Amino acid sequence: MTSSSKNIAIFGASGSIGKIILNSLVASSQFTVTVISRQESEAAFPSDVAVHKTDFSNAGLEAALKGQDAVISAVGATAFGEQKKIVDAAIRAGVKRFIPSEFSASSQNEAVLQLLPLFGQKKELIEYLKTKESEGLTWTGIATSLLFDWGLGNGFLEFDIANRSATIWDGGNHSFTLTNEKQLGQSVVSVLQHPQETSNKYLYVASVETTQKEILATLEEATGAKWTVKETTTDAEVSGGFKKLGAGDFSGAFALVRATGFGNTPGLHANYAKDESLANAVLGLSLESIQETIKRVVQ
Repeated sequence: MTSSSKNIAIFGASGSIGKIILNSLVASSQFTVTVISRQESEAAFPSDVAVHKTDFSNAGLEAALKGQDAVISAVGATAFGEQKKIVDAAIRAGVKRFIPSEFSASSQNEAVLQLLPLFGQKKELIEYLKTKESEGLTWTGIATSLLFDWGLGNGFLEFDIANRSATIWDGGNHSFTLTNEKQLGQSVVSVLQHPQETSNKYLYVASVETTQKEILATLEEATGAKWTVKETTTDAEVSGGFKKLGAGDFSGAFALVRATGFGNTPGLHANYAKDESLANAVLGLSLESIQETIKRVVQ
C-alpha cells in the first residue's frame, strides 16, 4: 500500500453501508480513520475513530478534509446531491482519492436509472469526478448490487427466515449477483490498498451468483422446512413501487431497489459475473457458495 492511502475520511458512517465500511477500515488496522459528521449528529462511533463535526459549509468541509488522503462517501439518498460540494472541498484540501456513494446497483446502467431515477444523481457525480481528474483527484466507483447476508438477515430481500416465507419474482429463475457485507467492506479497503490499479475506474464486485429459486431451495434445506411462497412479477412490483412513491410513501423505493436484482427488465445487467467485468481478482475477492452464507445467516 502506498503512503497516499493512509488518512481516510468517511461521510455517512452511521448508516447501514457506512457502518460496514467503517468496521472494515478499523479492522484492517492500516488506516487512520476520521468520521465526518454534521454538528447536530448524535451518532456514536468506536473510540479509536476520530470524529470531526462540521456545519457542511464550504470552509467547514475543507477544514475537515485537510490532511486526508482519501474520502469515502457512504451518504444516503437524501445527501446524494451534496456530494459535489464534498468533492470540491476535497480538491481544495488536497485529497487524492474519492470513493462516491455507489455500493448498490450500477448507476452506469440505463435500465437501473429507469427504475431508480434518484440514482441519476450518482451518475452525474461520476461524470463530475471525471472532469476533476486533471485537478489531481482520482476516484473509484464500486457497484455491489444488492447485499446478500444483510438483506437475508433483516428481511429486505423478502426471504422471511422467522416465518419461513418468501416472495418470488417471475418464477425465480432469473440469475443475478449479490455481495456480502464483509466483501463490500473489503472491496473498499482493497481499493485503498491498490490505488494505481483502481484509479479512475468504475468497479463491479460480487460474492455470489445465484437465483431466487436457488436461494429458496437452500433456505428450505438449511431450515429443514417447506416455505410458504408468494408469487409476484416484475411488472407488479415495479408499478406498485412507483404508485407508493407517487403517494408519498418512500417504502415504494424498496421494491424498485429489489427490482435492480430480481427484475426481468431488459438491459438490467444484474449478473455482474456474466454481464460486466468483475473486479474481484484485482481486489482479492472470491465468489462464495450461497450455502455457506445462508447457513451462517440462519444460525
